[in-house]
Amino acid sequence: MASPPLQLAATPLLLLLLVVVVPGARSSRVFSVVDYGAVGDGSHYDTAAIQAAVDACEAAGGGRVLLPAPGNYLTATVHLRSRVVLEVAPGARLLGGTRQADYPPESRRWYVVLAENTTGAGVTGGGEINGQGEAFVVTPSEVKNIMVSWNATGDCLGDECRPRLVGFIDSKDVKIHDITLNQPAYWCLHLVRCDNTVIRNVSIFGDFNSPNNDGIDIEDSNNTVITDCHIDTGDDAICPKSSTGPVYNLTATNCWIRTKSCAIKFGSASYFNFNKLLFDNITIDSHRGLGMQIRDGGNVSDVVFSNIKMSTRYYHPLWWGRAEPIYITTCPRHPDSKEGTISDIRFINISSVSENGVFLAGSKHGLLQNLKFKNVDLTYKRWTNYTGGLYDYRPGCEKMVKHKTGGMMLEHISGLEIDNVRMRWARGSLKGWDVNPILFRPSTIDKLSFHDWRSVDVQ
Repeated sequence: MASPPLQLAATPLLLLLLVVVVPGARSSRVFSVVDYGAVGDGSHYDTAAIQAAVDACEAAGGGRVLLPAPGNYLTATVHLRSRVVLEVAPGARLLGGTRQADYPPESRRWYVVLAENTTGAGVTGGGEINGQGEAFVVTPSEVKNIMVSWNATGDCLGDECRPRLVGFIDSKDVKIHDITLNQPAYWCLHLVRCDNTVIRNVSIFGDFNSPNNDGIDIEDSNNTVITDCHIDTGDDAICPKSSTGPVYNLTATNCWIRTKSCAIKFGSASYFNFNKLLFDNITIDSHRGLGMQIRDGGNVSDVVFSNIKMSTRYYHPLWWGRAEPIYITTCPRHPDSKEGTISDIRFINISSVSENGVFLAGSKHGLLQNLKFKNVDLTYKRWTNYTGGLYDYRPGCEKMVKHKTGGMMLEHISGLEIDNVRMRWARGSLKGWDVNPILFRPSTIDKLSFHDWRSVDVQ
């Protein structure tokens, strides 16, 4: 278990957010979309009826907009308002339209459900919001689907021109709980410059073979709690990003994650700082486990990963990652980019079974500083047939580098403490590997401390 100081640091934040956000979330005012003309047959657009109910709810001072069951409510973008909670009843589905005309002109506002500049808006109800992501697959592939692109105006990037599922932009006191978010065409749940958000008991299901269908992206948003969530998707599952401002006071607890990419990933958008983040009691089955891709000059500090169990395996190299359980990197995206630092990161009570080792790589002007591993159990074995012996720096930097396999690879580090760390090598499954417990690439490596570190062979 994490030490008492860690628990004391995280608990007040969690309690404060829950106290601030939850009261008043369920108003007595209920506005059924059926009363405003919604049909719910899955083929006729119910956008006008849903939006009318939302606007009436806002005019009345707030409450709940109900999508009753049974019903499949096809819609273009629904714009939430302040103090309006969209309630999708169990057995009901909100279906996102698949036409570009169903969304606003600006690609940055392409969401099935969108809240901008709101206070106290949210989504709940026990039902489902479905982005019909399968309709955006041009060529299905078990390696990586080829996706549709709506890049007609040039204001978005290549095949990433697809609508997101649910977005809150420049909003505060956000409430998202007891809801299933299914088949996003692009990112699933997106917070942008939001403050004071609780995401609780949310299930996210994306196509395992589709790129860019991230689970939860926390962009420039602060004072966020994620708890009791189930995320099963192709791309990054929980992804803090700093594009226009810092990210601080993020707590994620009691979650289950499966992904073909990175389970928890900082960046790669990292122009501003990340500070005071806690990830605790999380189970992971992924390509890459705990990752930081700091590429744009922002700094990371005071981050705790605790009580985490994971399995990481190789997938096709079209997906970023090479099965690393822990991947902490900072380097310039471009030759003229700034280099950020990563400091005061703690890994406590971590266990993994992985096809590759821990990867800790700073850069010349962006050292990794004061990393601590305490009570960490790392088992290395192979069970897929994908090529090993590669380190993956993408995006930017050195891209893919051939290298010996190490239990830990260290580069540009000042301050690393190892306390009760065990490496277990399943030698029978590692035939052909050139493995070493600790590998150093030529660079600054100093202030290392090893206490109770073991490297042992297992069957």
